[in-house]
Order: sequence, then structure tokens, then C-alpha cells
Amino acid sequence: MNWTSEGVIVSVRKYGENSAIIDVFTPTHGRHSGVVRGGASRKMAATLQPGSQVKLEWRARLEEHLGNFRVEQLESRSDMFDDRLRLAALSSICSIISFSFPDRMPLISLYKSTLNLMNVLNLNGDWKPLYALWELQVLEEMGFGLDLKSCAVTDVTQDLIYVSPKTGRAVSRKAAGEWKERLLPLPSFLRNKFETADHEDILDSLKTTGHFLSTWLADSLGDRQLPESRNRLITRLKNTKK
Repeated sequence: MNWTSEGVIVSVRKYGENSAIIDVFTPTHGRHSGVVRGGASRKMAATLQPGSQVKLEWRARLEEHLGNFRVEQLESRSDMFDDRLRLAALSSICSIISFSFPDRMPLISLYKSTLNLMNVLNLNGDWKPLYALWELQVLEEMGFGLDLKSCAVTDVTQDLIYVSPKTGRAVSRKAAGEWKERLLPLPSFLRNKFETADHEDILDSLKTTGHFLSTWLADSLGDRQLPESRNRLITRLKNTKK
């Protein structure tokens, strides 16, 4: 069995004396692991980094085997390595992929979004709203999408500023009434990707997506805790100047 593809490295761990096992996210083979012979060498250190975009050749005797990778670097994305906030975002992205994406399940749309997010992150563009939207897409692709089109109570489509923590449905300002303190925030850019988002919008959106990543997605994986790297990102964002 063999295939070739491009992909993004999401984790690396040592294997034996000189090799490494890498976990990669690919467009057509999903999240996939394999051994890189000589991957623990200094020569390969710069290539085998989380966030690196690589060309891959995977070979195994049987499809269900771990198999071996041949790896060629396409993009290092090392421009963010001296920026703690962007590095925290990269770490969160990679850990969420490893944590939640099923092994070998194709996720082409999510792969494209991940690639775009990492590119913008590396160039220090406006990556924060893209990251929030990426978490929203992760929920959607994993089968836990939120319904933000209309109010859960009245079906209106205007002035939707809350999300029900139980149902994941939007709630309008008027319908929230005395229950508003129990609802989650719904920044407008989560419904309209072309709108701008300020610092508070980003934090509010991550509060909402974080709730469902934890109570819906993580719970479905065996009541596991979200990766600590995501918590570190939220802490750094809160401590960042607006």
C-alpha cells in the first residue's frame, strides 16, 4: 500500500533511537500517523516541526499498519516562532486536530481552512477571527454544528446576540429576557464572516466555541479534557492589549 499527498505536521514524537512518529493532517487521508526513519536526526529537526507543510509518501504492507513516511518540506512556517501568542495559537490548532479528528477520515474543507489559517498566522495577518471561525467549523465537521440562523424561541433572524448552552441555537436579545445571564455570547462575525471583530468579540466567540468543544465534542470522546494548549492560548489572548 502506498500514497502520496501534501499535509501539515501536527505532532512529532521520538521512536526508537533514530526515528520519529509524526501525526499529519492531509486533505484526502485525514489525520494520519507514520514512522520517519532517521526522523530524530538534527538534519530532519527543522522539517519535522508542528505546523510545517510537507510533501508525503506513505508506504505500508497493509493499509491498517502504521507504515513509513518519506517527508519533504514545502513550508516551514517558522516566521511565528519568536511570537509567543502566535506560537500558542499554532499549538492550540495542532493539539485540537490531534485531540478531535478521527484517524484517516478525509476532511477536505477543514484542511483548506486549516491551511489558510496557518498561512495567515505565519504572516501575522488578521488571524484571530479566522481562528474563532475555525473552531466553529471544527464543531460543524465533527457533527456538533451550532444553529445560528434564527432564534430558538421566536424564529426571528435579527438581533441574535446569544447562544443557548444546552441546544447550541441562537437566541435574540428580546427572547433572552431574564435568562440572558445564563446564555453564551454570539458575536455577529460568527454569523457573518465578512464582519470585523474586535478583541472582546474574539474572547466572546472563544468562550462560546470552548463551551461546546468541552461539553459536546470532548464529552463524546470519553469525557476528556480539552488540550491544555487551548487554555494557554485563551490566557495569552486575555493578557494581550486590545
